[in-house]
Amino acid sequence: MTTTTTKRANWPLISLAAAAVMAASLAALLLTAPQKDGAIDWFAPMTPGGWMAWTLPVALFFWTIACLLVTFTLLAIRFPETPRIGVLRIETTRGDRLFISLLGSAFINLGWLFFFGAPLWGALILCLVYAAAVFRWV
Repeated sequence: MTTTTTKRANWPLISLAAAAVMAASLAALLLTAPQKDGAIDWFAPMTPGGWMAWTLPVALFFWTIACLLVTFTLLAIRFPETPRIGVLRIETTRGDRLFISLLGSAFINLGWLFFFGAPLWGALILCLVYAAAVFRWV
C-alpha cells in the first residue's frame, strides 16, 4: 500500500513575502520620487520628458491597485469562496465586488470633479463608504 503525502503551503511565509515585495516596491517609489528643497515634490514628473504625467500620486494609485490585486489573489487561493447573490441579483465573488467598487469609485471621483472640483478628499471618503457597501451588500 502506498501513501501519498501532500505538502501544505506555508501561508504565513507566503503572506510575509508578498507584504515584503509590496513594501519594497513602495520604498522604491518613494526613493525615486523627485525632491525639491529636501522634501518630496508631489507633482513633479517622475520621468521628465515622458509620455505620461507620472507623478508620485499617480504612481501610488497604481501601486495601490497592484497591492489590491495581489492581496485578493492570495485570498482567493487561500480561502476559496462560492459566489453569492446580493442586492443586484447577480452572482459576485470578492474580485467582482472589487471591480464594481473600483469602477463606481472612478465615476464618483469624476462626478465630484464636475460638481465640486479639487481637492478630492470628500470623494475619497464617499468612495470608501461606497466600497464598504458594495462588499457588504452586493
